[in-house]
Amino acid sequence: MPQPLTVLPVTLAAIDGLSIGIAAAALVVGLIVGAFVVTAMRGQTLARAKSEAAEIKSRAESEAKTIAERAKVEGDRLALERKSSIDAEQEKSRAEMREAEKRIAKREDLIDKKLETLTSKEEQVTRLTEQLKVKETGLDAKAAALDTKNEEIEQVLQQQKDKLFQISGWTPEEAKREVLQRVEDDARHETSKIVAKLVEEATAEAKGKAQEITLMAVQRYASEHTAESTVRAVPIPSDDMKGRIIGREGRNIRAIEKATGVDIIVDDTPGVIVVSCFDKIRQAIAVESLNRLIADGRMHPTRIEEVVEKVKSEMEERVIKSGKDAVLETNMRGIHPKISEAMGKLSFRTSYGQNVLRHSVEVAYISQMIADQLGLDGALARRCGFLHDIGKAMDHEMEGGHPKIGMDFAKQFGEKEAVLNAIGGHHGDIPSTTFYTPIVMAADAISSARPGARRESMEKYIQRLNELQDIALRQPGVTEAFAIQAGREVRVMVDAKRVNDDEAQKIAFDIAKKVSEEMTFPGEIRVTVLRETRAVEFAR
Repeated sequence: MPQPLTVLPVTLAAIDGLSIGIAAAALVVGLIVGAFVVTAMRGQTLARAKSEAAEIKSRAESEAKTIAERAKVEGDRLALERKSSIDAEQEKSRAEMREAEKRIAKREDLIDKKLETLTSKEEQVTRLTEQLKVKETGLDAKAAALDTKNEEIEQVLQQQKDKLFQISGWTPEEAKREVLQRVEDDARHETSKIVAKLVEEATAEAKGKAQEITLMAVQRYASEHTAESTVRAVPIPSDDMKGRIIGREGRNIRAIEKATGVDIIVDDTPGVIVVSCFDKIRQAIAVESLNRLIADGRMHPTRIEEVVEKVKSEMEERVIKSGKDAVLETNMRGIHPKISEAMGKLSFRTSYGQNVLRHSVEVAYISQMIADQLGLDGALARRCGFLHDIGKAMDHEMEGGHPKIGMDFAKQFGEKEAVLNAIGGHHGDIPSTTFYTPIVMAADAISSARPGARRESMEKYIQRLNELQDIALRQPGVTEAFAIQAGREVRVMVDAKRVNDDEAQKIAFDIAKKVSEEMTFPGEIRVTVLRETRAVEFAR
């Protein structure tokens, strides 16, 4: 069992006295220790503060000294720069002053020389004045004598005039009019005779020379003309072949049309099918491809594509060869391959049944012969004539007439200005700037008008012109219409009282639209509407 705690018998008074003593002693000791600690800490703080203050002061003095030295150095530098600038300005001013002094010295020298010259001239003027005075004295005497003689001559002439007027019975004005009238009549009569003679001689000579040149050119160029016709009908061995050409559900005919770009017409006409296309090269490719497919007998889309591609390749070679052959035939030099290829395409193009490439060769030689007779460059004229219709090789692919298309095309490949003007102006679309353009126009007309060159009859030509005029005359306000330039232009006269300027423009637009819709023609047709206002009065 745990022992019970033993409680010492200590009295309350004894405990209180001891505690108070201990507390008092501890307090005294704490105060003494605190005072000592505070004193020690204060001493250390003061010492540290003094040390920092001394260090800061030392640093501040060092920085101040450094700043002062920098300021002194900077001041010295600025002072030197300012001094250098002032010295430079002073030197510049001194140089300008020296230059000014030199200029002033030169001016003074010039002034001195001018003064000397003026003095010398003044002396000369004085001498000349004296000499003139002496001469004037002599001239005055001579002039007086001449005046006397003139008066005497005038008196004699007046006496003679008076006697003439008395004899003739005319006044001076009547005599003057009579003389002038006779001189005028004689001069007019002689002038009329000279003009009539010159006109007669010039007309006879020009007519004879033109006829001689034209006949000589036509006779010298008498090549065989074989115009390739525009064949569109393809013969077939039997009508059963039409079904094979059409194919199941039209697959074969669609494949042919898609590959060649033409229209195939299969109708009830026995023994033929019709190929329709404005592009003669595509038409030729289609005709040749159909002939091979019909001869081969195999007719399906794959075979059609193979044959068409092969024919296209052969046709391109044929076009290039035709162009080169024509260039060699006409002895052309420096022809660009693209121009040669375009000329080869003309072998498939016809104009009223006339092969355009053969026509171009004819025009080339005729142009050369005319130019040679006129003393011009025959080679250049031959080049102009050969290329004049090159625009027809691509006029179905572009807008505009073949002269402008051909001129733009030839310009891309560096042709001369004379050639370009002949191409663009051989139908009068642009003004002629050289002699070669009218030569080509004449040669073109000679080649086209040669018997057998073209198949179009006069009736069809007149019918086409009448159609143009009728379309124009149907418009309200139109009084007259004329088709000119072989149907390439229609000129329309309107009533100025019924049609104003804006309406005239609309009439031109409507006519052009009607012509495009109702007629088929290559190139373009110009529509010109003329509106004229006249004011007439009579003075009575």
